[in-house]
Amino acid sequence: MNLNLRNAIIHNVSGNSQDELKATIVDAIQNGEEKMLPGLGVLFELIWNNSSEQEKTEMLQALESGLK
Repeated sequence: MNLNLRNAIIHNVSGNSQDELKATIVDAIQNGEEKMLPGLGVLFELIWNNSSEQEKTEMLQALESGLK
């Protein structure tokens, strides 16, 4: 992913409230548009990088369950 795209996505959501962030995520998922995937990826990267090892394990368990 181009670093400029990553920075643009982060800039676009910086300062958003939890409700605004949730709305962004829900909208991207509900629309199901391929063009939204890079943005969700950047948001996931931020979540992952700011999570404890326990939280990462829980995310991986949720992902594994979702793929079954």
